[in-house]
Amino acid sequence: MKIAVYSGSFNPLHKGHEAIIRFLTRKGGFDKVYLVVTPQNPFKDRHSLPAGKDRFDAALEAVARHPDLDVQVEDVELHMTPPQYTIRTLEVLQQREPQNRFTLVIGADNLAVFDGWRYYERILTEFGVAVFPRKGYHRGHACARLKKKCPGARIVLLRAPLVTISSTEIREGLAAGKDMSKWLM
Repeated sequence: MKIAVYSGSFNPLHKGHEAIIRFLTRKGGFDKVYLVVTPQNPFKDRHSLPAGKDRFDAALEAVARHPDLDVQVEDVELHMTPPQYTIRTLEVLQQREPQNRFTLVIGADNLAVFDGWRYYERILTEFGVAVFPRKGYHRGHACARLKKKCPGARIVLLRAPLVTISSTEIREGLAAGKDMSKWLM
């Protein structure tokens, strides 16, 4: 099977994430999505993030409300010794399920800085990345730059709709006392 590995904080999981999951399995060529809840994004503030187990449990509840999704919530990184580098996550999944082919799913914002990730060359050549659009980021330039730096890089630019809501906006709305339920998955 072709598995899309979609990792993130998912704080909280929202309609934008749901749209990406649906796109990946309906138009993106993937059989299933593994939603990998990360314990800590190295680029985000450590103190503002709820515990990984709490976000994992919330993701399980959100996904359970959508039984039509071809998605599996994964806690693989919550059991890994820090630091939880993405290459290690992909290796663990590949060792666990050698019959499957894994591809990392990222947004264009991450593609722009992907060469700052640990072992990014191995991710690009051994697993590949599927990139969805993000407002304010031009995927074509970043893709060309990475392919020049890393010959053999497997980068697919998904023709997915632009997601216009973010977890940050939802958290800010909730903190301001707004009803954000229509955005939650």
